[in-house]
Amino acid sequence: MFDYLANPTRFRAITAVIFPVAVVMTVTAMCYGLYLAFFASPADYQQGETVRIMYIHVPAAWMALLAYLAMAVSAIFYLVWRHPLADIGARAMAVPGASFALITLLTGSFWGRPMWGTWWVWDARLTSMLILFFLYLGYIALADGFERPERGSKPASLLLIVGVINLPIIKFSVDWWNTLHQGSSVLRFGGPSIDPAMLLPLLIMALAMLGWFICISILRMNTLLAQRRLTALEIRGHSSQRGQA
Repeated sequence: MFDYLANPTRFRAITAVIFPVAVVMTVTAMCYGLYLAFFASPADYQQGETVRIMYIHVPAAWMALLAYLAMAVSAIFYLVWRHPLADIGARAMAVPGASFALITLLTGSFWGRPMWGTWWVWDARLTSMLILFFLYLGYIALADGFERPERGSKPASLLLIVGVINLPIIKFSVDWWNTLHQGSSVLRFGGPSIDPAMLLPLLIMALAMLGWFICISILRMNTLLAQRRLTALEIRGHSSQRGQA
């Protein structure tokens, strides 16, 4: 299956079908989700209107974890089977994934100021999410830190795989340690404990962010593929000129 998708020509053909669907899904879900989140859903009886930050904060956190996991899986495919498209996929997902982690941290601070009385605390979940953001930045710096991009692929892939250990820490930190951060109310044993009027916009916003992630990742992958093809043609051209000389 992956061998089939790893062909760049097939990949472009498949993503040419997926991309417009993802765009429509993103725009539709974002518009409807924002309407429900800021106009149709009720205020929380304790948090008041501040609870609306949740509709950006929580889906962004989900996507930050999902993007990193997808990058780590791509890194495994690259290291084991040496598929260049897997490396390109991980590189393409890094920027949107880091963006989700940053949005999570910023919106968490906006929520924390009125709720906790401070912009930041060294809470276990906040700290582990900050580490995830630094892992994203570290991957991007390591992958792009060489003149030839492929030289950074192996160490950057190893960093991704090692960093996976941080994902369960983020997820279960509120259960393992006594933290200020509230526990899970959606992804939990026994089902969601959140009111359906709040759960629906939360899930729709998550769908919108997933669509945006797919769109940006496809665009970046196609751009990186074009850049590598251009680089290969330039190297081939230089080799031909030296051979003629």
